[in-house]
Amino acid sequence: MAGSQDFAEDPRNAHVLALVDGALVPLQEASVSIFDAGFGLGDGVWEGLRLHRGALLFLEAHLDRLYAGAKAIAIDIGLTHYELRAELKRLLIANQMSDGAHLRLMVTRGRKRSINQDPRHALGRATIVCTAEFKASTVATTGLNLHIGTIRTSGADVFDMHLNSHSRLNYIRALLEAIKAGADEAVMLDPNGHIASCNATNLFWVRGGEVRCASDRFCFPGITLGNVIDLCRAGAAPIRVGDFLPDDLLAADEAFVTGTMGGITPVAQVDGTVFAPGAGPVTQLLQQHYAALKDRYAQENPLL
Repeated sequence: MAGSQDFAEDPRNAHVLALVDGALVPLQEASVSIFDAGFGLGDGVWEGLRLHRGALLFLEAHLDRLYAGAKAIAIDIGLTHYELRAELKRLLIANQMSDGAHLRLMVTRGRKRSINQDPRHALGRATIVCTAEFKASTVATTGLNLHIGTIRTSGADVFDMHLNSHSRLNYIRALLEAIKAGADEAVMLDPNGHIASCNATNLFWVRGGEVRCASDRFCFPGITLGNVIDLCRAGAAPIRVGDFLPDDLLAADEAFVTGTMGGITPVAQVDGTVFAPGAGPVTQLLQQHYAALKDRYAQENPLL
């Protein structure tokens, strides 16, 4: 059993450095204060980044989302896009990384005089941390086993799923329920009972050659999600984005999930409904288009 973000252990990670407020420190020694708002309250935002052939894939979109999230919760990152990009480059050069690495860039409200909810107790400087590790996905090519759970997503008036927040308890609760059911990930429904997403990825399925997925009203608007939708609309496959009940997924011919770590990962079954082994033909076609998109982006947007 393996989640979409499972990875192989890599001995090179024993010697990598992390970025902590401008300092490069050994990964296993990196730390933040117990008074940090991210540690005490989950008060912050983050991005996962994939290093591919000398480029951090779709970096501009990731940084735009990071800064928008920080602005929404009144955190001043304290660096411009250009300055933060330069810090990421410095981290990669220090670690001698050019391909096959995964970065987690985290920004919190920073240290506080005391751990409580009031942001006015913050000392005024955001904490910026970035890990960089060699990671290769180990998700089986046979696909993921999903479970439709009871933990639902929510709108911005309850908990804004568009914010890539450090607070992940709703996703973790959904995953725990899925694990208990013998699955790898949870399919989460929106408040109206329509399919929203999985707990760690966005979900697509295929019926009669048509790709289907939820709108992002009640789920996280993933960068890979947007890229796959754009590929379909550019002619890779017919697509319909909208509100779908679980029965529509259970009647699908094939399904897959998307995310920064795994790209496009096939789904093998959902609550006992079994799809064809491995990736179906539409999933395979989109995997090919997405691989070409990554290579083209890396060639046109080198960081190193």
